[in-house]
Amino acid sequence: MDKINFFPNNLDVENKKIILRLDLNVPIKNKIITDGTRITLCLPFISKLITKKAKIIILSHLGRPKGIRDPGLSLLPVYKYLKKNLKTNVYFFMGDFDDEVKDKFSHLKNGEIILIENIRYFKEETENDENFSKKLASLGDIYINDAFSCSHRKQSSIHKITKFISRSYAGPLFKREIDAINLVIKNKKKPVTCIIGGSKISTKINVITSLIKNINNLIIVGAMANNFFIYKNFKIGKSLVEDNTRDIIKKIYDHANKNNCNIIIPEDCVVGTSFEGEGKNKNLEKIEQDEIILDIGSNTIKKIDQIIEQSKTVLWNGPAGYFENKNFLKGTIAIAETISKGTNDKALISVIGGGDTLAAINKSKNKLYFSHLSTAGGAFLEYLEGKDLPGISVLK
Repeated sequence: MDKINFFPNNLDVENKKIILRLDLNVPIKNKIITDGTRITLCLPFISKLITKKAKIIILSHLGRPKGIRDPGLSLLPVYKYLKKNLKTNVYFFMGDFDDEVKDKFSHLKNGEIILIENIRYFKEETENDENFSKKLASLGDIYINDAFSCSHRKQSSIHKITKFISRSYAGPLFKREIDAINLVIKNKKKPVTCIIGGSKISTKINVITSLIKNINNLIIVGAMANNFFIYKNFKIGKSLVEDNTRDIIKKIYDHANKNNCNIIIPEDCVVGTSFEGEGKNKNLEKIEQDEIILDIGSNTIKKIDQIIEQSKTVLWNGPAGYFENKNFLKGTIAIAETISKGTNDKALISVIGGGDTLAAINKSKNKLYFSHLSTAGGAFLEYLEGKDLPGISVLK
């Protein structure tokens, strides 16, 4: 990974138009940002470019609008946040990428910023469209990708844009992510425990099978665990589940047996009849038809705590429950606090990844300690898997 072109600190960018790809995909409710961690992390580098008198054009996505201008996925709240927290003029571009798009940015002065509306409003972005990539590239002199968390995507603003611009670099946040994960991979001590949450197992099968070769314990939490419950013939009521996963899970168990990796799934859980209400702790065999699994139960928390306490390295991606409701946050916070204690006591190397994971643990009332916090979810896992991510390969 030492071949990546990282942004040189001494590069003269005065009067240069910088296309800066960031991950500003923050949770927003009723047009209010509920967790601004991802934006806050970007501010120091943006401020540095302002001081260097660059003209900054920011690209980001929010959610998955699939080429439709969904007002609920507008970057307008992010624009307001940047305007409030940066000491410069910040503009918001909501137009189209027509043939005259370059002229629409000609007013930008040194040290000023234009934030472009959700780049995924344009279907060409996710299609990695050549012509669209060319139009994006035409806006600037230099391209900087500081969105490691998006770099597993083969999309225009991450991948093909670099084909049409003379200089492309990875930014400082990108470098920090790579360095931290490499350090853990290099220095990891056994036992190694990996905790994986989320919902879709089919998208993580390759990551899981790859990780199993190098870890001692694999703990499955969140909605992903529901697929394992079905495999074990437990009833899960109205809980979220993915279709046709039996063969995938069998493959995971076979691979784990072959590599002496323990697979741990919850033995009890917190259930409710809706996402809004309160829940009650139940053993798996007692879940009723109208109930939804929304968190791990108290016995499972104790079991996971014990495994973490016996581990020397912990990798964690994905909350343990529906953390948006505080009644189903307990499992995630318990995991976070046990990892934090081990890290603070210097008994543990810990890497925590994923936007949802960060948003969840930020709800803890206690100060938490981790070796590295990564805003990346899918990119974090795929990099651990050893993949050459599309957004990295074009920066070499």
